[in-house]
Amino acid sequence: MPLAGEPRSNANGPLRIAYLAYRGKPHCGGQGVYTRHLTKALVDLGHHVEVLAGPPYPVVDARVPLVPLPSLELFNDQFPMRKPRIWELKTKWDIAETVSFNTGNFSEPMAFSLRAWEHLAKRRGEFDLVHDNQCLGWGLLLMQRRERLPVLSTIHHPITVDRRLEIAHARTRWERFGKRRWYSFTKMQTQVAKRMTRVMTVSESSAKDIASDHRVDPGRIHVVPVGVDPELFLPVPGVQRVPGRIVTTASADVAMKGLKYLLEAIAKLRTERNVELVIIGRPKEDSASTAVFEDLGLTDCVSYVHDVPDQRIVELYSEAELACVPSLYEGFSLPAIEAMSCGVPLVTTTGGALPEVTGTHGETCFQVPAGDSEALAAGIRAALDDPDARARVGEAGRQRVIDQWSWRHTALRTVEQYRALLAETG
Repeated sequence: MPLAGEPRSNANGPLRIAYLAYRGKPHCGGQGVYTRHLTKALVDLGHHVEVLAGPPYPVVDARVPLVPLPSLELFNDQFPMRKPRIWELKTKWDIAETVSFNTGNFSEPMAFSLRAWEHLAKRRGEFDLVHDNQCLGWGLLLMQRRERLPVLSTIHHPITVDRRLEIAHARTRWERFGKRRWYSFTKMQTQVAKRMTRVMTVSESSAKDIASDHRVDPGRIHVVPVGVDPELFLPVPGVQRVPGRIVTTASADVAMKGLKYLLEAIAKLRTERNVELVIIGRPKEDSASTAVFEDLGLTDCVSYVHDVPDQRIVELYSEAELACVPSLYEGFSLPAIEAMSCGVPLVTTTGGALPEVTGTHGETCFQVPAGDSEALAAGIRAALDDPDARARVGEAGRQRVIDQWSWRHTALRTVEQYRALLAETG
């Protein structure tokens, strides 16, 4: 990166972007999907992008170099919350990650940001800017202050919302204490966010929450909605919809995603009709939704599918009569627009930005109040009983996506934010 006073690359020409992703599951979860598609679209526009990522590593386009920044993988799917051995602590950042973890904190964003800062400090002059994807760790401030790197952060939504919902839904006092400790990293994120020169988010709803929770000046928050590829996420010709089948995406089995309420709704509906729920995602042990799944004995009508490519997800949407997003809160919801793009009618809640994203009830989606399994069951029942409405809503939902969201459009608006950042810091 140029030192203070040195010219950067052509303000109107191709940009050199260091993109940070502290974790990015390839086929499940908004951050991995966002990383894959946005970086590809930026390269399509002629820009150079390198992805610096921690595990699980995202899948990126062949033209996008992936620079792995290994962590201790304390939260991997096979051995979550594992205790690292002393011989694994090879760097000061490994030690910092372990110490923070041992106090009950989610230490990954902090440690990743410091590893990324150390890496970029050795590559001074190679990048015009840094784009952080919701890490918001202390290392970003070091990039800004010590390396004079312009840094833009995407905040999909403030994790403080997750914290409030997780604490509110904790089943015991001890669990509530554990959630408070786990989410203590949000204090760091608030301190970093409010010091960012420019923040990008995905919806007006998230912008208001970021300003409120992270105390970021609203004038520094800019909305750039995410996109979808309507040529990939589209109705599959010749695929027959399975009567009574509903599909949902549970990228994270946490209270905010509302999976518990959908399972309760399915339990109510199965007493009166044949219904089947396919969950794209991996169940989390000892979660509220897992407890509901076991208590209600839903093994005969609920199944999980995980680690599948986009093509299979498209097929699953095409096979379903309905898709459902039962979230208590969403900053945007990629699964919602992916389902709509596939032409499957969507039953969604009114949590967070979902009305802003999915449109009008009865026109482009079916909407129900968040956190209400009775209302969710009623909404699904009404949609299943009205095939004409399903066909109309499914078609209109896809058209809404085509009209409003594409990754190219997202990339073009993101580049506008990059150039504004360079002008502000130049």
